[in-house]
Amino acid sequence: MISKIDELRLIARCVTLDDHRAFARLVDEYSPGLRRFVYNLTLGDASLTDDISQETFIKAYISLRSFRGLSRFSTWLYTIACREYADYRRRNARTVSLDPATTAADLDTGYSTPHRASDIHHDLEVAMSCLSEHERMAVLLFYLEDRPIKDISRITGMPEGTIKSHLSRAKSKMAQTINEYES
Repeated sequence: MISKIDELRLIARCVTLDDHRAFARLVDEYSPGLRRFVYNLTLGDASLTDDISQETFIKAYISLRSFRGLSRFSTWLYTIACREYADYRRRNARTVSLDPATTAADLDTGYSTPHRASDIHHDLEVAMSCLSEHERMAVLLFYLEDRPIKDISRITGMPEGTIKSHLSRAKSKMAQTINEYES
């Protein structure tokens, strides 16, 4: 992980010298984590992950002059990715809504692989698919990306109390879904 100082130096080189190699270094540094986040956010849609990740980096490059450095570059980048995902969802209003009568056993997550690494991994996939977008985003940022509540609030634009509520509800839903699935 690069330090905040190195991060700011790279951004300054991008902005002042239009240094594409400096931006490539930022992409190399932050791409794996961002792609993992988007992949999980999209419930494993690799093609959509590629599209959103690419759009995120393009918008970041275009808007780099507006980055103020008040937070880490990654926080700013994740904010752009969340907006890109929300824009995608709005453009493609074919959201999947689960019938409350649907049980976890009835769910086809659509992104499990034929050779699952473990039953726990599959249980997690099923549990994550039952969460709302905001709950899934909060869980991914907090538990997978290890982001503090304050950063999650900046990234998503939601108040800290709402993030905490989403995390609490998500844990309950996931536990209930896994229990139903195992029954």
